[in-house]
Amino acid sequence: MSVADEDGRFEEIEADGTLWRFDRAFLASHWTCIWGRGCLGILAEPAEHLGQGCCSVGAELADPEEARLISALAATLLPKRFQHHAEAAVDGIFADENRAATRVVDGACIFLNRPGFPGGAGCALHLAALDSGDEPRDWKPAVCWQLPIRVDWEVIDDTTEMATVRAWSRADWGDEGETMAWCCTEGDRAYVGDEPVIDSLGGDLEAICGHEVYVELRRRRARGDPEGG
Repeated sequence: MSVADEDGRFEEIEADGTLWRFDRAFLASHWTCIWGRGCLGILAEPAEHLGQGCCSVGAELADPEEARLISALAATLLPKRFQHHAEAAVDGIFADENRAATRVVDGACIFLNRPGFPGGAGCALHLAALDSGDEPRDWKPAVCWQLPIRVDWEVIDDTTEMATVRAWSRADWGDEGETMAWCCTEGDRAYVGDEPVIDSLGGDLEAICGHEVYVELRRRRARGDPEGG
């Protein structure tokens, strides 16, 4: 166990030069996304009726490669599934020429279909992925499909880095987080899932840390090993 985990908060697994640290309480919690089922959004005032969830801002893109992927996938979206197809065709999907974030249209991400849209409310990329029989995480920006999972990376030495996997917090939004009607991981509003996070978000966790680490994580949690070893 590392010095940083003196209180036993984290499950720790070392693999291929990375020390993975998983927040045990978060893995055991019954968090679930309540978009469209009571989510208050991230504006300054609760706005459940807008159906924006955390899409009131454009999605930040990790790197040029992700920007290219999202651009290519956006080009496949049909107007019947993409409410802002016409806007995308005219002015593109990115906030600016840096292509570091998706564009905001009428107060939310360009990919967000609003309530009442005949093709379905919610992320157009998410809906298209389901139509294609794919996982939404294969179509959406990483920051979107990973939420509420947050990974903090830290270099330990020349050969090892540390990845702390935990729940996203209000503070992770920066100064804007102080005024948000943030209910995603605060309070008990979203902790109403049928399964613990280690199961319900298993596919996402595995995509983040890799198959071998996830299998080991499940093995340890299944046997209730308090020391993770």
